[in-house]
Formats: sequence, structure tokens, C-alpha cells
Amino acid sequence: MKYYIIAGEASGDLHGSNLIKSLKLKDENAEIRFWGGNLMKAQGGTLIKHYNELAFMGFITVLLNLKTIFKNIKFCKNDIKEFNPDVIILIDYPGFNLRIAEFAHNSGFKVYYYISPKIWAWKQSRIKTIKKFIDKMYVIFPFETEFYNKFNYKVDFQGNPLVDALENREGKNETFSEFISKNNLEDKPIISLLAGSRKQEIKMILPEMLKMLEFYNDYQFVIAGAPGIKKEFYQQFIKDEKVKIIFDQTYQIVQQSDAALVTSGTATLETALLSTPQVVCYKFKGGKYAYLLGEKFLKVKYISLVNLIMNNEVIKELIQHNLNTNNLKIELDNILFDKTYRQKMLDNYKSLKNNMGKSGASDRVAGLIYKSLQK
Repeated sequence: MKYYIIAGEASGDLHGSNLIKSLKLKDENAEIRFWGGNLMKAQGGTLIKHYNELAFMGFITVLLNLKTIFKNIKFCKNDIKEFNPDVIILIDYPGFNLRIAEFAHNSGFKVYYYISPKIWAWKQSRIKTIKKFIDKMYVIFPFETEFYNKFNYKVDFQGNPLVDALENREGKNETFSEFISKNNLEDKPIISLLAGSRKQEIKMILPEMLKMLEFYNDYQFVIAGAPGIKKEFYQQFIKDEKVKIIFDQTYQIVQQSDAALVTSGTATLETALLSTPQVVCYKFKGGKYAYLLGEKFLKVKYISLVNLIMNNEVIKELIQHNLNTNNLKIELDNILFDKTYRQKMLDNYKSLKNNMGKSGASDRVAGLIYKSLQK
């Protein structure tokens, strides 16, 4: 079978890589062509475009890059026609992927979606496009099944692939001593900084995180470098040489940390599954007024996946003007020094894990996709 997969972000690259791995086990004749990243590339197949060329975040940035975006869409359509796949598998990234879905459906291709767009948070009108152009939707959060049921659209929940990624991670059994020795770190407890996977996010959020350095001399701060972002980019924000930047070891860094400051996104869920207490951080251009405007469009109470899945404030979310030195220090003090507060968060993490479904999600979805194509 011929598979055409489109992932436009780092999290999509992770899920896409696990799916490719499983598809190749199910289908020994699988031909895979994809848009994604280094993780998908490592599983084999042909990489067409790296997600670093596609990540445009924010209204203004999108406007400034419209020419490139439309050029990529046109290129993608032509590439699909030439490859003539048995199925097109879209992974999140709705602004681009839903345009491709309409084209692909109208061109007679079978279109599956793996990792639903977050239409439960905003732009619920996209359900019309999904119902019209997507043949099958595979979701990864239990609450998404109920959400889509409200619109009479049946989806398939087979668990969350992050469970597999974390169970099979490198350094799972690594000790703290081994980790700091390998990375030339001090023998101090770690506060990890996960400032996002896009340059725009890092510019806005990392400087706020770094303001915590002056308050925690007994800790060392470690930045988990994002794929595709060069070390030099981070260094422009760092004034203290004590801050370390480590690439390709995000899970190991978080696992060895006493606390983590995490940009909203998949990383919040990964941090929770690794049982590390965290503070969710998010900031974008526009200040308080942009935040108030955004609240009118958001359809959910929380922005972090942890709180959304639990339908409760398990972890503190500091968004926009609320992401400031005072609030960040208060919350970091809570998770580091208030034993009751910290333990409550860890107990909620255990409940979260029970809601995530069994391991083997990618393998089950790959099996369903292959079986449906054989029919």
C-alpha cells in the first residue's frame, strides 16, 4: 500500500514516527511519503518537507508568509497526484491539513485523520469540514469521543501514543548521577525549562522563565532544546552561564527534574506522565487585550491537556499577562516546597495515567488503517 502522511509540528512528528513504524510492521510492502521531521525520517520513507519550513504561528506571522503557505499547499496537491497514494493520513496541523483534505476527498482519495485538530478548544465550525471530507478520524484523548458524538460524528479512540513513546524512551532507568555525569551538570536538583518548539514561542516565554534564576540558587536550570532550533538561538536570551542547554534528551531532562516550567502543548502531558510537577506557561503578542479577546473564542476552561483530560485544575496555568515573575515564583515555590501541594499534583497524575488508555495505540491504529485499505 502507498501512504501519504502530513505532520506539520514536533508533536506530529513524534506520533507520525510511531505510526510509520507500526504501518511497516503491518504492511511489508508499505511505500511511505511524508511531511514531518527527523523522527519520522528515522523510521524510513521519503521526507518531502520538514516541519521547520511549515511552522508559522500567530495571525501576523501567517499573513506575512501567505505566499509561502499557498506555495506549499499547491506543491502538496501536485505531489499527492503524482504519488497517487491508497490513503492520505493527516496529523493535527488543521490550517494546512483541512485544505488538503478537501482537495484529496474531491480528487477521490481516501482521507484519514490521526490526532484530531483541537476544535473542541476553538473553531468548532471546522466540524463541518471534517464531517464532509474526512473518511475516518482516530482520536487520542478520551473526551474527544464525547465531543464528536455531540455532532453525530463517530470517531475511534484507541489510546494515546504518548504512553508508548514514554514506555520505550531512552534513559528510562538512568539514575540522576548517571545523567548529570553524562551531561557535565552540577550535583544540584534540576528545574527544567521547556519553552516550546517554535521560535516565536521561545522568544515570548523563555525570558519569563529565566527570571526565576535569581531566586533558586540551590537549583540548576536546564533548557530542553527543541528539535530544529539551534543552540545559538537560545543563547541570545541567556545571560547566566550556569544555564545549560541540552538537545535530544527532553524526556531524560524532565524525568530527572524536581520541577518543570512548560509551554502549553503536548509537553505538559508528557511532563505529567513522567511524574514531574510543573507550571504551565504561555504568552503571545498583544498583551492583556489579546488575551481577553482570545477568551471569547476559546470553548474550554483550560489550555493544558492535563487539565482538559482531568476536567480540573491539576496544574497551574499562567497565561499572557498572568505569566509574570511574582506568579511564577509563587507557583514554583508551591511545587518545590509545599509537600501537600506537590503530593496532590502527583496523585492527580496517577489518575491521569489511568484515563490515557492502554499502551499499543499506534499499533492498533496502524492495524485498523491497513485492514480498512485491504477491504
